[in-house]
Amino acid sequence: MDRKIQHIGVFTSGGDAPGMNACIRAVVRSALNADLMISGIGSGYQGMLEGDFVSLGTSDVSNIIQRGGTILKASRCEEFKTSAGMQKAYDNLRQKGIDALIAIGGDGTFRGANEFISKFNFPVIGIPGTIDNDMYGTDFTIGYDTAINTVVEAVDKIRDTAEAHNRLFIIEVMGKDAGFIALRSGIAVGAEAVLIPETKTHVDELIAYLQRRGENKNSSSIIIVAEGDDAGGALEIAAKVKEHYVDYDTRVSILGHMQRGGAPTCMDRVLASRLGVGAVTALLEGKTNEMIGIIHRDISFTPFEKACKHHKNINKHLLNIVETLSG
Repeated sequence: MDRKIQHIGVFTSGGDAPGMNACIRAVVRSALNADLMISGIGSGYQGMLEGDFVSLGTSDVSNIIQRGGTILKASRCEEFKTSAGMQKAYDNLRQKGIDALIAIGGDGTFRGANEFISKFNFPVIGIPGTIDNDMYGTDFTIGYDTAINTVVEAVDKIRDTAEAHNRLFIIEVMGKDAGFIALRSGIAVGAEAVLIPETKTHVDELIAYLQRRGENKNSSSIIIVAEGDDAGGALEIAAKVKEHYVDYDTRVSILGHMQRGGAPTCMDRVLASRLGVGAVTALLEGKTNEMIGIIHRDISFTPFEKACKHHKNINKHLLNIVETLSG
């Protein structure tokens, strides 16, 4: 890159994730520490099209590190996917004097950034912010740790009432395309089974397993289901179980968007801070078109195209742990 960066724009896009505010704070203060101008862009790519820019100072990001959501708001923008939309966004950025971007989001955010860079050679560094933890090129994404801790807290409470009434609870967690939330939280709560999109679910085997538990006088069961499981969500699986095993008092709990909210955990705050500072440093070093992440506890960089095209695999060892520890 042959031009010196003087003004960075930062935005959040796609679904919100706990820790995004901590990341915004890190980006802003790191940029100011490097004597750069820094502007926040409201509502992601939509804000670029609408010229929703606001200059940020150190006081603007005070007292936000502990807040969930995102002070910059987040949205999805179909117009940005068009050539005309990207041109409008570019013109607005140049008019504001912004000469580099830091994008906090997930797969869709980085696909848009990659296309934008190919058209305008505009410097962009991406920071993975998604509770699903499904981004290739990083061990953990911002928001994932908070989300699984939210699930664990909720399921621990559900387990109490399941034990009190000898019930089967089928609990649906987020994960339309990936089972990372379901798998790790399932181990943490001692779930009897975890159903995820990455593996084939055989409902007949699940029913046979529940029958064996009943014969062994196990009083309750917790089944964790990712919303994108091939056998359907919690409601569909519960209906199939009831058809074959009427003796079980079966209940469904869908945790839904509560998994996106709440104060970020210590891990998410530290991760967000590391990646925010690292993203600003990367731009100053001439990097672009890459996602910053953490691999084996160290900062790493993955090209957007690779981060978007490659699929992050489920840890098979964790799957084996679920099977080994189920009673």
